[in-house]
Amino acid sequence: MPELIGQNPELWVLFGGLAALLAIASGIGWGLSRRASTPAAVDTIRNLVERINAWWVMVAVLAVAFLLGRTLTLLVFGLMAWFALREFVTLTPTRDGDRLPLSLAFFVIVPAQFFLIGVERYGMFAIFVPVYAFLLLPAIAALRGDVQDFLARTAKLQWGLMITVYCLSHAPALLLLQIPGFTGRNALLLFYLLFVVQISDVMQYVFGKLFGRTRIAPVVSPSKTVEGFVGGGLAATAFGAAMWWITPFTPAVAAAMAAAIVVMGFLGGLTLSAVKRSLGAKDWGVMIEGHGGMLDRLDSVCFAAPVFFHLVRYFYALP
Repeated sequence: MPELIGQNPELWVLFGGLAALLAIASGIGWGLSRRASTPAAVDTIRNLVERINAWWVMVAVLAVAFLLGRTLTLLVFGLMAWFALREFVTLTPTRDGDRLPLSLAFFVIVPAQFFLIGVERYGMFAIFVPVYAFLLLPAIAALRGDVQDFLARTAKLQWGLMITVYCLSHAPALLLLQIPGFTGRNALLLFYLLFVVQISDVMQYVFGKLFGRTRIAPVVSPSKTVEGFVGGGLAATAFGAAMWWITPFTPAVAAAMAAAIVVMGFLGGLTLSAVKRSLGAKDWGVMIEGHGGMLDRLDSVCFAAPVFFHLVRYFYALP
């Protein structure tokens, strides 16, 4: 797996473009905040400014990770997975019998999963969580002798690991793929995935605010509308198609890949919203001001990353 720094000048251009867009957004937010007069408008603009400020921090962290190399990139994603799992577990009731399995999950399984990407062991990376963690963690919990709600407790931990660690790890695993004619540029695929996921979320939010009338799942996520999903999804697909030049795809294939990312990202947000509602929570946490917790920002990525990874691997990568 090649180092990323200096090998992809396109990354400098792309992150520079993001910084320019955020600067424009910050200027718009500042201008709107000066003109807001009603309490409702002030609250809306404050939320917008908080989101923009959060984006500055997130883009800066990812830019540093991408541009300094694969090790830091894996470390950043590993930390994101660690915090996302922590948020998931925090909202999920546990008992004393879960302490050892939880410790192993946080301090063995999470680092091991990302270490396997770093040493390019795709075979073990692909089965480590769904086979070994799946079988051994409940066995260890059973040895603790606490059988109250054993199935529910075990299932919650395993599901949390699958979503926050296994699925998310497929994003940096894009760096593993050997794609003919694309050597040393895999970081661009990771950028492409994250950009399409996030621009889809933004566009769906904008279209939903402007045109949203028909709610898709009112109980699960009242803010998600058919108009927002269709309009925002089409816009994000168009963005993805326009960025075909940083991928090994043709414009048509880039549009199809972006559409797959959009759909899976939407399903990820909807599914994890249902989990939050079932636990009586609005957000997974408060780590990111204006965005909730880490998992609130990663829910779409967690669903989109494994699908995008395997589509690219099946159609473009060497076996």
